[in-house]
Amino acid sequence: SDYQQLGYNLRSNIFQGGPLKTRSLIKDSYTPDIIQKASRDPNNWHGRTINELGRWYEKYFLDLNTAKAMGEKYG
Repeated sequence: SDYQQLGYNLRSNIFQGGPLKTRSLIKDSYTPDIIQKASRDPNNWHGRTINELGRWYEKYFLDLNTAKAMGEKYG
């Protein structure tokens, strides 16, 4: 049956997994100086910009972390 065949293949180590060394299409396509010169804009990454809701969440979690730290320090 298929189940027994799969078990045999797993025991025989036919499925040996992925390669030990991974390769990147970007590193294979471009020279190292191009990769180092690439600038990353934190406000516009992958065409996405941080909107007002994102800024609200940043402030909200900063406030939560501050309240937690104050609670741990002063009880």
